[in-house]
Amino acid sequence: MNNKFLKEVLDWVYAIALALVIATVIHIFLVQPTRVSGESMDDTLHNGQYLIVTKWEHVLRDMPDYGQIVIIDSRVNRPRTWMDDVKEPLMNYIAVFNKDAASNDVWVKRVIGKPGDTLEFKDGHVWRNGVELQEPYTKEHYMNFSRSTPVVVPEGHVFVMGDNRNHSSDSRFIGPVPIDHVLGFVKYAI
Repeated sequence: MNNKFLKEVLDWVYAIALALVIATVIHIFLVQPTRVSGESMDDTLHNGQYLIVTKWEHVLRDMPDYGQIVIIDSRVNRPRTWMDDVKEPLMNYIAVFNKDAASNDVWVKRVIGKPGDTLEFKDGHVWRNGVELQEPYTKEHYMNFSRSTPVVVPEGHVFVMGDNRNHSSDSRFIGPVPIDHVLGFVKYAI
């Protein structure tokens, strides 16, 4: 009886461990659910809204398109390691049940600039390569931010901003984001 019980317990432990490994691999390389925290993407995305993020682009270091909504690691002044890619999905699951476990380093933003672009912030708007951007997705029609010198997006980086421009921490404050810090592309909002 004891051997049968022990075998049953070990079978369950094995099945649970295998399921966790498979789920982690899927979330590192393929797809990951996540949740919006904050108002920086209003009116496009809302606080508490669930997102489905594809991760394959992060693995391949794909360059997102203009206007693409992405998840980034805001710690742009430190290199990312493979341990970051393992730890973040696990913390994301814990955060679903415990909001205090949520990382404040992972942000959802929109891609505004790509390598080689010159961005200017004047007259309450964003200008890319000398052309004022038409951005119907922004919450405010006038941005309370200006900068006297243009920003040139370096090779291997993107420039991201929140849609709620007057209430967003983004590349205006942390600088351009290295492409390996783009953690995934938002495909669906639920």
